[in-house]
Amino acid sequence: MKHYEVEILDAKTREKLCFLDKVEPHATIAEIKNLFTKSQGKSLKDEDVLQKLPVGTTATLYFRDLGAQISWVTVFLTEYAGPLFIYLLFYFRVPFIYGHKYDFTSSRHTVVHLACICHSFHYVKRLLETLFVHRFSHGTMPLRNIFKNCTYYWGFAAWMAYYINHPLYTPPTYGAQQVKLALAIFVICQLGNFSIHMALRDLRPAGSKTRKIPYPTKNPFTWLFLLVSCPNYTYEMGSWIGFAIMTQCLPVALFSLAGFIQMTIWAKGKHRSYLKEFRDYPPLRMPIIPFLL
Repeated sequence: MKHYEVEILDAKTREKLCFLDKVEPHATIAEIKNLFTKSQGKSLKDEDVLQKLPVGTTATLYFRDLGAQISWVTVFLTEYAGPLFIYLLFYFRVPFIYGHKYDFTSSRHTVVHLACICHSFHYVKRLLETLFVHRFSHGTMPLRNIFKNCTYYWGFAAWMAYYINHPLYTPPTYGAQQVKLALAIFVICQLGNFSIHMALRDLRPAGSKTRKIPYPTKNPFTWLFLLVSCPNYTYEMGSWIGFAIMTQCLPVALFSLAGFIQMTIWAKGKHRSYLKEFRDYPPLRMPIIPFLL
């Protein structure tokens, strides 16, 4: 059978990228793309052993410059400390925010103070988890991420805090009953989120990058692992839904929606990784919402 020889060039520089020989005459463009991808090798992990790689006694490795890097811990501490501090500026109504006559005044609505406690608790929890719970598989991320992440977290924190702590803020429509229900949702989901983070921490020994399938433990909050791959995101979303119901504030609802979209993307990515890496991965699990998504 006659075979084709295919030469692949860079569209801009016309530089030769790859030469494929013995390409089947009926090969599709998609199949040629796969051959090209295979010929370019794969990204290597820090723990990969040279002897187990598909190379001979002489190996050629290619270095890719990812640009300026910053540690995950630094990014998380910065992006979480910001909302904590910014929210309190609005809560205490420091000068130049609401007008001189409102400087350092306090809201007469109980829900405003409760919202501040919940918001502060959430970010203090995140800071402590970053320092003492989370184990990162990668040591660094691109430096540009800190600006993007801080803009998102700090900007939304200021927007939410401005309206919740505004002197003209009005409490939720259904009063104390609505606030109590929302507080229960928030507290339960915060406990659930922390429980999942602890379960994931125990799954990976200190200093290891070993990946295992997460399963429920004796803690009832971890039983959500039976239905979703990333219950920490499910609980995180639930917390912000509870906060939105409590405050009945549009910026909080928009922050919750934006967070849900981003966490869904992350959850789908992790779910795909689990399915690809583990053949015996539980088939009933969805990425973030049981039975749906």
